[in-house]
Amino acid sequence: MNNNAPTFAKQDSLKFFRTLNSRVNNYFKENNIPKTGNWKLYLKTIILFSVFLAPYFLILTLGMPFWAHLLLTIVMGIGMAGVGMNVMHDGNHGSYSNKTWVNKFMGGTIYVLAGNVYNWQVQHNVLHHTYTNIPGHDEDLDAGRVIRFTKEAKWYNFHRFQQYYSVFLYGLLTFNWAITTDFRQMRSYLKRKLSYGEAKSPKTLWTTLIITKVIYVSIWIVLPIVIGITWWKVLIGFFVMHYTAGLILSVVFQLAHVVEETTNPSPNELGEMDNTWAIHQLFTTTNFAPKNKIVNWYTGGLNHQIEHHIFPNISHVHYGKIASIVKETAQECNLPYYEYKTMRSAVVAHFKHLKELGMKPELT
Repeated sequence: MNNNAPTFAKQDSLKFFRTLNSRVNNYFKENNIPKTGNWKLYLKTIILFSVFLAPYFLILTLGMPFWAHLLLTIVMGIGMAGVGMNVMHDGNHGSYSNKTWVNKFMGGTIYVLAGNVYNWQVQHNVLHHTYTNIPGHDEDLDAGRVIRFTKEAKWYNFHRFQQYYSVFLYGLLTFNWAITTDFRQMRSYLKRKLSYGEAKSPKTLWTTLIITKVIYVSIWIVLPIVIGITWWKVLIGFFVMHYTAGLILSVVFQLAHVVEETTNPSPNELGEMDNTWAIHQLFTTTNFAPKNKIVNWYTGGLNHQIEHHIFPNISHVHYGKIASIVKETAQECNLPYYEYKTMRSAVVAHFKHLKELGMKPELT
């Protein structure tokens, strides 16, 4: 990590994380269950990959009207987002299985989702999970000029309308992965000497990126055209699939960190943060729809974002159980535990916050 990275307070006067970690470890020990995934996750993997890939094979093998083609690409986008949130996400956090090779394999499913393992692990595992909501360090807050996610970001006149146009831009997330983002990120991360786990040579990383991109384009664009599907139908279907997945993923990501309750703390002049890392997560993260079984199942526990941020190496299938432990411990220590009871209330809160951030600073 570069020398300008913030450092977190080392002493927790409330002993929050020590107490919480002990209680969570006791939960797994007393119930004699591993912290990694179980049969529920494995079954979910099969279901979500079926939703993602079955429509693709139907498109390749069956002649159908274009409207049916588009409906199937929307289904593919739903499956694509589901695989990303449930399978790829746990795999790249090392929580899918207690076997390293299984985690690597499941984490590698990002290649069929248009992403890159190295880039994702640096941006998500390193920058986002370590420096959550810290402007200038958490890249999830950086949307360039087009969307203002924090009060620290420069304001432009067009931000007055961002609560309306942002949702249309959210759908471009994975499409941008496929064509530009991975190349830009790899160049930046290698220049900054960032890595997650064992560092690999730039030559290996660039070679992997180029080969996987060629394979990706061959599978999703070249092959359908070769077997006889009209090129413009293929390109439109490709875009619709990505737009569907990108919209789902972006909205889920934003509900956890870009709402009024969460803060965007910055280090002092010495580069020091006020809180320990674990307490920092409580101030910068919120849960949503924690009791909604459908949201829990489909989002891969990302609606239990507080539990995920404090225990990223525990599979999401356990978050519903440990959430009560985390909430109770936070309350005992007089620390915040932000949550929206429903998905709808979280969505409303996010776009309301975007509206506030879009107002001219002198007027807020």
